[in-house]
Amino acid sequence: MARTPPKVDLYRPVVWVVGASRGIGREIAKHFASIGCEVCLSSRSERDLHKVAKEITSLGGRANIFPGDFSEEHEILKTAKRILKTFQHIDVLINNAGITVFKSFLDTTIDEFDDIIDSNLEGPIICIKAVLPSMIKQKKGWIVNILSNAAVKTFEGSAAYTATKAGLQGVSRVLREEMKPFNIKVTSVIPGPVDTNMWSASMRKKHAHRMITAKSVAETILSIYQLPDDVVVDEIIIRPLLGDID
Repeated sequence: MARTPPKVDLYRPVVWVVGASRGIGREIAKHFASIGCEVCLSSRSERDLHKVAKEITSLGGRANIFPGDFSEEHEILKTAKRILKTFQHIDVLINNAGITVFKSFLDTTIDEFDDIIDSNLEGPIICIKAVLPSMIKQKKGWIVNILSNAAVKTFEGSAAYTATKAGLQGVSRVLREEMKPFNIKVTSVIPGPVDTNMWSASMRKKHAHRMITAKSVAETILSIYQLPDDVVVDEIIIRPLLGDID
């Protein structure tokens, strides 16, 4: 009589992608799902998240929807609590949500500064604070902050956006040192221009050959994730082969 093989519990890394409804976040979610991760999708647009989840599950991946306004602290903390209640752990946090306006400093209103800071800087900081206790407890984890070339290079018409991305880079550098004793990695991803709808349709059409694809950014991040455990990539700048758009 054949014996029933013993049950093997498969550990699936839980990857929380904030800003997963489109662009870079969508591609990151698809790539992590493709290697068997339990992917948690978050953004403001529940409708768009359902589209991404359907795409992932149609390819055999595992996707879970956790929508919310990730510029609001209570929404972030509630979502993190729901994910931890469902899966008991969060192994990877991808901070990808972001907004901007292309205006001069003088033309950018204080309300616009507030909105961009809430979304691009305070939101990611709150997400990190929400996941760190569980990562510290399990003595492992990876935090990925998607920044921008604007954090390291000057571009006119992007004062508010630059402030948030440069600020998150500084936070990442401090956090990286503080988390070393807990085996938690912190990586800043600094892409050049990426072909997403953050750009106007005319800019994308004109400069498509000078832009990185969101898929290329996602593949780069996945390759970093698959490096040996004793290796960490602190910061990585990803630029188009032909260089930045002037």
